[in-house]
Amino acid sequence: MEVLGIDDPADRAALFTPIPLGTSEGLLVGQRAYVIGNPFGLERSFTSGMVSGIGREVPSGVTARPVKMIQVEAAVNPGNSGGSLLDSRGSLIGIPTAIYSASGTSAGVGFAVPVDTVAASANALIRTGKVVRPMLGISLAPEPASDGLGVKGVLILGTQPGGAAAAAGLKSTSRDEFGRPVFGDIIRGLNGEKVDTPADLYRQLDKLSPGDQVAVKVLRGAGEETVVVTLQASA
Repeated sequence: MEVLGIDDPADRAALFTPIPLGTSEGLLVGQRAYVIGNPFGLERSFTSGMVSGIGREVPSGVTARPVKMIQVEAAVNPGNSGGSLLDSRGSLIGIPTAIYSASGTSAGVGFAVPVDTVAASANALIRTGKVVRPMLGISLAPEPASDGLGVKGVLILGTQPGGAAAAAGLKSTSRDEFGRPVFGDIIRGLNGEKVDTPADLYRQLDKLSPGDQVAVKVLRGAGEETVVVTLQASA
């Protein structure tokens, strides 16, 4: 995500008409929604539909961290991403980002990042140049890895050198002298809340801030332990 500025607003302000910012708080399933974008390179295209779901958790393609999205029944095709999702007053309520399609075509359900999320991230970028999130400083095994061990939780593959998890003594997965895997800690809970999947872990972390201390319940060997970790800021 980037924030763009206008170098000479005094001379060029008349050339730009900003879309009024709405809010994604209080959106209702069934209300009208409109998408403006450049699908397949067709500039200034406009499609209409409705909000068909709110609070849908869609994993980020980079970190797998779940992002709460607005589900829309309006055409979202390649070229619409980064465009505008508007309400019936013409106010911005989201940024179209993704489409789910069982067929692999562009026919499917569209998702947009809520404008409240976008505004918060944009303000952080303007103030500090980055969006900071609380992290444990670990790399996670894919969800099927924990399932294959017959347990619920998040298997720690590695810990960042000098990071929060390493400093607290959380154990990463390694190999013994014969090359056999020695599984690391499996995170089962965070501050008393159960953690079954990576999405559960990220959901709990997003309620916290860098510098907070959290009680991480882990399965270590045959028993459970609780390790206190001071959260670090994302890079």
